Amino acid sequence: MATKGEVKKEVFESAEDLAVALAKYTAQLSDKFCKERGAFSVVLSGGSLINSLRKLVEPPYIDSIEWSKWHIFWADERVVPKDHEDSNYKLAYDGFLSKVPLLPGNVYSINDALSAEGAAEDYETCLRHLVKSNVVDISAASGFPKFDLQLLGMGPDGHVASLFPGHPLVKENEKWVTFIKDSPKPPPERITFTFPVINSSAYIALVVNGANKAGAVQNALGNSQNSEKLPVAMVSPEGELAWFLDTAAASKL
Repeated sequence: MATKGEVKKEVFESAEDLAVALAKYTAQLSDKFCKERGAFSVVLSGGSLINSLRKLVEPPYIDSIEWSKWHIFWADERVVPKDHEDSNYKLAYDGFLSKVPLLPGNVYSINDALSAEGAAEDYETCLRHLVKSNVVDISAASGFPKFDLQLLGMGPDGHVASLFPGHPLVKENEKWVTFIKDSPKPPPERITFTFPVINSSAYIALVVNGANKAGAVQNALGNSQNSEKLPVAMVSPEGELAWFLDTAAASKL
């Protein structure tokens, strides 16, 4: 296990190099947790992250990873039907999940027939059952679920999951999953993991591409004079945080 608060940072010349490294990192953790726990709990987010996972669907990983032991979750989801273009599930299914031999019962998407509040409560109930059955680990330190790997992206404003700068949900510290009806970025209704759940993780990979994100990366990693701490700067897992940056995103460091 990585030591608490360990932060790694890698900068890649191209999106291709980043995707190669991210696949290797994910595959190594899959191997580790499948051996140790007999399962691998993986949390996805939306945006460009899914495209950065594309190397996992190619040899050698498509053949070597124990896909049947993977359990897939979402750090946040838009409260829209699963076939809607704004759905993080659809994005992940089209670009990644449909191309690997996962067990359908191990993919935990939200109930899109419910309201935002109902979907958040339902997803937390689902997680609580999975913690009881040891599919998802629990943090001895925090009492929150301890996912093996959370794969997170970041918005240009420094938001992670659906935790936005200056929004009250950034401070939510009791719920596992909560909901937002006034997202500053459309669509407005979403559910999201809270920071205690994000930060109870064993490993987090923060995958960030593009010059439009360089300011937020600087806020989190550099000597930015900006006094406001962006949500991305609050990501601090129990184990290891690994930043995967392209040169554009790292250009202000």
